[in-house]
Amino acid sequence: MLRVRHLLSQKDPHLWSIEPEDPVIKAIQLMADKYIGALPVVQADELVGIVSERDYARKVILLGRSSADTPVWQIMSSPVTTVSPDEDVHRCMEIMTERRIRHLPVVERGQLIGIISIGDLVKAVIDEQQQTIDQLERYIVG
Repeated sequence: MLRVRHLLSQKDPHLWSIEPEDPVIKAIQLMADKYIGALPVVQADELVGIVSERDYARKVILLGRSSADTPVWQIMSSPVTTVSPDEDVHRCMEIMTERRIRHLPVVERGQLIGIISIGDLVKAVIDEQQQTIDQLERYIVG
C-alpha cells in the first residue's frame, strides 16, 4: 500500500503557509506565485486552518468583500481535516471525497510537515496501477 510519506518524499520539501491576520490578497498572491491551490494557516507553529481558492471565490468574491481588507481567518476553513504521513493513499482519497475537499495537511506528532492535493493522490494511484500493469505484462510475456 502506498503511504502519504512516500508522496511527500516526491514533492518539494518547502511548505508555504500564511498567518490568520494576513490579508486575503497576500494569500491569493502567494498561491498564484507558487502555483498552489491552498495554503495552511499557521499561528505560532500551530495549524489553525486552511485557505483555498475555493474559499476565496465563495467568501470574498461572491460576497463582495475586499481582498485587501479581509483577514485570512475570516475565510479560512477550520477545523482542518488532517492525515498522518503513515495514512494510506486510498484512504486519503476517500476522506477527500467524503468531505468534498481537495487538500489535506499532513501532521506528525502535532507538527505540520506537508500538504497533499487530490492531484498528488490521483498521480500516485495512476503510477501504482501502471507498475502493476507492467509487472503483469512481464509475467505474461516472460
